[in-house]
Amino acid sequence: MSKKYIKLEGDTRGVWRLTLNRPELHNAFNDLFIKELTEALEDVKKNTDVRLLVLTGEGKSFCAGADLNWMKSMKDYSDHENYQDSVRLSNLFEVLNTIEVPVIAEVNGATLGGGTGLVASCDYVISSSEAKFGFTEVGLGLVPAVISPYVMAKIGESNARAYFLSGERFSAEEALHMRLIHKVVKSDDLRGATEKQIERFLKAGPMAQIEAKKLIKGVLTRIPAGHEGVKDFTCRTIARVRTSPEGQEGMSALLEKRKPSWISAGDQS
Repeated sequence: MSKKYIKLEGDTRGVWRLTLNRPELHNAFNDLFIKELTEALEDVKKNTDVRLLVLTGEGKSFCAGADLNWMKSMKDYSDHENYQDSVRLSNLFEVLNTIEVPVIAEVNGATLGGGTGLVASCDYVISSSEAKFGFTEVGLGLVPAVISPYVMAKIGESNARAYFLSGERFSAEEALHMRLIHKVVKSDDLRGATEKQIERFLKAGPMAQIEAKKLIKGVLTRIPAGHEGVKDFTCRTIARVRTSPEGQEGMSALLEKRKPSWISAGDQS
């Protein structure tokens, strides 16, 4: 299905590239943008050929948050209409956050408001040194409510207090310092740096990566219940993974001093 604001392309390695394609408005959200992006991400979740997803933006910006014309239309929404609209946006972040395969964000430019929610929902984030970030909602008399669970999981309460309340924009280096992103490179090096990171991810066992994402979420949800629940979950997880076909292949490859089967013959480095 063709989409107006979203481009989704895959290669023979199973690496898919999802590009936010509304550059004339800095890839800002509106109803159709949210619908198309959610559908594209759901397609990725269902596609067993996808090994890794890269999320980026077309043009000068990654995502500038909400489209002002869209916000203008929301001004006269009822409480119920506002709630339903927020649920649709929340579902977008939830779909992205729960994709099983690794998701890399390639941040090519300005990332504000809801755009930071997209970044926070990805597993690994590479940013251009020229990118600017910000939770700018308070400047409009609003709050970054829907994105807050995903952002706070990355930056913590202290940074949330400082930047949610001030609305201050900050540099890629500051985003790195607060752990919103993982790597900063020069703009000209961004695509190459992303490719190097893709190559690193592709050396890992595909099922092991899926299990690792489940492990992280599983541990975090069990921590409040106490150590015993976490202990049982982690021990059962590694016991199951060790006896899986991929686990057996990985251990055999180590003992036989060869590369595991998921690494292609052309990539034995």
